Amino acid sequence: MAKSPLAPAQFPTLPNVAGVRFGTLAAGIKYQNRSDVMLAELAPGTSIAGVFTQSATRSAAVLDCQKKLGLPAAEGAAILVNSGNANAFTGHRGMASVEALTKALGDQLKLSETRIFTASTGVIGEPLKHEKISTRMPELIADLDAEGIAMAAQAIMTTDTYPKGASAQVETPSGPVNIVGIAKGSGMIAPDMATMLAYIFTDAQIEQAELQGLLSLLNEVTFNAITVDSDTSTSDTLILAATGASGHCVSAQNTAFAEGLHQVMRDLAHQVVRDGEGARKFVEVRLTGAASDQDAKQHAKAIANSPLVKTALAGEDPNWGRIVMALGKSGAAAERDLIKIWLGDILVAEQGWVAASYSEERGAAYMKNAELVIAVDLGLGNGAATVWTCDLTHDYISINADYRS
Repeated sequence: MAKSPLAPAQFPTLPNVAGVRFGTLAAGIKYQNRSDVMLAELAPGTSIAGVFTQSATRSAAVLDCQKKLGLPAAEGAAILVNSGNANAFTGHRGMASVEALTKALGDQLKLSETRIFTASTGVIGEPLKHEKISTRMPELIADLDAEGIAMAAQAIMTTDTYPKGASAQVETPSGPVNIVGIAKGSGMIAPDMATMLAYIFTDAQIEQAELQGLLSLLNEVTFNAITVDSDTSTSDTLILAATGASGHCVSAQNTAFAEGLHQVMRDLAHQVVRDGEGARKFVEVRLTGAASDQDAKQHAKAIANSPLVKTALAGEDPNWGRIVMALGKSGAAAERDLIKIWLGDILVAEQGWVAASYSEERGAAYMKNAELVIAVDLGLGNGAATVWTCDLTHDYISINADYRS
């Protein structure tokens, strides 16, 4: 599959995070001749926070991870991920696979099963042949390497066209800490918690409750603010692990740490949109002047998820009437004659009508850009939100029509 035209030039050079090692394995779950299993081994005392899909049909791995958050963290921990099979909607077999994998890995690493977090991504409704992984645990563990994060990012991909990584270094009063993250996601992206899969690691020392609160807060303005196709996965998982191995203690109130984490999460979220299946346009939808922040997000998502808006973006058609349509159907408060709409810095509509200064030629020229901004001011209040999306092309249909073939 060709690399997305919106992709970064290359995978970034990510610093090592003290207290974490990565291993990968080509288990042949679905893909042949490529890594499809990732293991992250975490130091004793690691704090783990997470947010997960709210789907009513979420996978066995998600349900298992949710039960384990906040449990005592004196011993080490591990994260095990496979691609190619979602292990979702597989009945009792799903949990049996999770239990088999956590037991096999726990036995090898001498860890309690409550400290092993798993995830699976790929085809829904097919039992996971977990023995392809469990019988090869020694091989996977032997591959553990503090510098293995780039390979880990590749192992968790499904329809992604490139691996996704981001990092930040933060200065704290006691010294520097590193934050690194990897993610996968390309289709079935309209998170109701996080993204398809994302894993973030820091060597900062921070209490689990504070880590969880900060992650949940930043998730709302990063992963929960993206959409490719309006579909929420059964497997969405975002885990943040703080190993504490730097010896530098931080709190959720540490502004620099919060900003560094926000930067990494936003970067990864944007990369998921840039790799949207068939995407050719990266689009920021900015809503201001709403009656509340919640209303602003509801309007922004109505625009970002509209097939008519997204196909107009793909066709480079400045059909702003479709934006008006999306605002009107969102269900949030709006008054026609107060709405202002911009394409970039071009005022398109105001006072219930096309702006006197607008010309179709300027709008059409702007739409040829690979990165676009749609801005709306509702004129009702101080509510604001930003959502990121992409266009909808024929390639999206082709990729998903053939996904299981």
